[in-house]
Amino acid sequence: MDVKPAFKPVAFSKIAPSCRSYTNRKYIMQDLDFDEVVSLICKEDGRFDRHAYHFLRQGLDATVKELKKRDTARAQKSLHVSGPELLAGLKDYALDQYGPLAKTVLNSWGVTRCSDFGDMVFNLIEYNVFSKTDSDRREDFADTYTFEDAFVKPFLPARPRTGATAPGAV
Repeated sequence: MDVKPAFKPVAFSKIAPSCRSYTNRKYIMQDLDFDEVVSLICKEDGRFDRHAYHFLRQGLDATVKELKKRDTARAQKSLHVSGPELLAGLKDYALDQYGPLAKTVLNSWGVTRCSDFGDMVFNLIEYNVFSKTDSDRREDFADTYTFEDAFVKPFLPARPRTGATAPGAV
């Protein structure tokens, strides 16, 4: 997913209610800032907290930065991030930011599986915040990993201790 340039701030009250239709949405969203777009999305699709959208945007930025660092030739051109690349980057970003609480934090924002990130990405595409290629699809985000595997298992003990007895055991 590509990030569009920053939006020009416009007061929400200046937007006519008719601008919520898809036809007008594409053009009006160019004049809104990210917070205003997220507010509009959350009114239409209340599944995800606004913090989840901010996390997604910051996670995309971190993913792009990491991909450019790893592949200098790719850094020279406009960088498109595929669904699986974004999911891997979001996993790393969540673990970096929230550690063992990553799953809890994401769940509190309504994000419980990889496809939720895809739904959020496509909400932002619909509002002209992110762009996509012809080959990008929601299915690209279909359960690349489980949240249990990504955010819980890394913090579980590697293996149970052997030879240890429980307190009070004979």
